[in-house]
Amino acid sequence: MDALNAYLNGFHFYNGRLDEQMEAHHYCATLNEDVTQCVIFDGSTREARIMGVEYIISARLFAGLDDREKFLWHGHAYEVVSGTLAAPGLPAMAEHELMERLVGTYGKTWHTWHTDRQNELPHGMPQLMMGFIADGQADLPMIAARDARLGIDSAANRVRRVGIPLPEPIPGADAWTRGKVVQITDVVGTDHHAPSAHTR
Repeated sequence: MDALNAYLNGFHFYNGRLDEQMEAHHYCATLNEDVTQCVIFDGSTREARIMGVEYIISARLFAGLDDREKFLWHGHAYEVVSGTLAAPGLPAMAEHELMERLVGTYGKTWHTWHTDRQNELPHGMPQLMMGFIADGQADLPMIAARDARLGIDSAANRVRRVGIPLPEPIPGADAWTRGKVVQITDVVGTDHHAPSAHTR
């Protein structure tokens, strides 16, 4: 557990269902210069529940994936430059350096406990999650509530990160934007499509 020494806060949505969004608390460990693994919780308190996992890889590794595998991944460039991905608790300079490393990475995220739907137990099938890639997609009250609670200023983050160079996107990620939606059908009948508190 001591290896989980980085905390990232951002937002996910169910792949193919942009209106179903939630905050995600990532506790991460760096395996090597190309791979980071994160456990995702629905909060940052002792009572928080594990929602899933995210694997973060470098652009070099992502470029070498099979095209069908790339459909499962999302890029982090917009999350970084928009200011919505944050590392609460880090000094500003250290957070900026971290964002410079993350801007060119790709993530594969599975949520196994849909705590926006079920509080008691992790019912249903794992679901593939994605990240936002443009303004106007994320629920603004959701971001504002997170910022107020954790003392984050997403707008100020955005301004500070203007100088972070945007990498050339590698084709294949964020396949949902091209109509290629990969998702696990829930054979046990759990409803992942009900309106959530963060439906836009």
